[in-house]
Amino acid sequence: MEFKISGYTRLVGLLGYPVRHSLSPLMHNMAFQHLGLDYVYLVFEVKEDNLKEAVDAMKTLDVAGFNVTMPNKQKIIPLLDEISEEARLIGSVNTVVNKNGHLKGYNTDGKGYVMGLADEGISPEGKTIVIAGAGGASKSVAIQLALEGAKEITILNRTVEAAEEICNIINKNIPTCKTSATGYEDNELKQQLKEADLFINCTNLGMGSHEEKSIISSTDILHPDLIVSDVVYAPPKTKLLHMAEEVGCKTINGLGMIIGQGALAFKLWTGEDMPIEYIKRIILSK
Repeated sequence: MEFKISGYTRLVGLLGYPVRHSLSPLMHNMAFQHLGLDYVYLVFEVKEDNLKEAVDAMKTLDVAGFNVTMPNKQKIIPLLDEISEEARLIGSVNTVVNKNGHLKGYNTDGKGYVMGLADEGISPEGKTIVIAGAGGASKSVAIQLALEGAKEITILNRTVEAAEEICNIINKNIPTCKTSATGYEDNELKQQLKEADLFINCTNLGMGSHEEKSIISSTDILHPDLIVSDVVYAPPKTKLLHMAEEVGCKTINGLGMIIGQGALAFKLWTGEDMPIEYIKRIILSK
């Protein structure tokens, strides 16, 4: 279907810095075109010091909504009229919907991760889960997994206090999920993974300048019944996932999460379901 811009085209976009590299314009614009929706998705390089002006402009221009990425995911909250329960628990927003000048913020990262698991036939309910890292991705994923019925979540991080902060949020708000925080030395990680069903890398090891690195130093830490997941989607197979495959583990990369969080934002803005399989094929072909 031909993609045309008209006087009625609704604008959505991404506020963050840097954002030129983002997959979001490809994903959303291909979905709009495929479904014949009169929307366009653009990126706007917005730093913290001009975020308020950018948000005011979004209201003035009556955009349908927008995504938010680093460094603005926490800073935007005071500029919004309302935030969802997940966004409140996580303490960050990645999607905003504009309804007649009323801006409501959501966090679709954790739900997007769970959607990616569901595509692989995996439910977090009753699972014992180990997460490496305690940054924004870890926080979103851990809290959503707890909301979805995970039995136990252990968060490993070099700075244990950051992991404890996430555990405290879960303990206070989702007491059905048992949590613990620890460092990620090899011996500690091996001990935690013995009883785990799912291991998730939420660090940047495996991507960019860290592409040749892995959160684990040896495959001896893993066992064949373990599901190993990485939130990194480029490269599609990180060193961790290569190592996990050698042991016979089921592996899942971060593409499902990135598409899932985008699909949830797409639904919030348009009311339509993103054609996920079509978008997955488009992204994999690039």
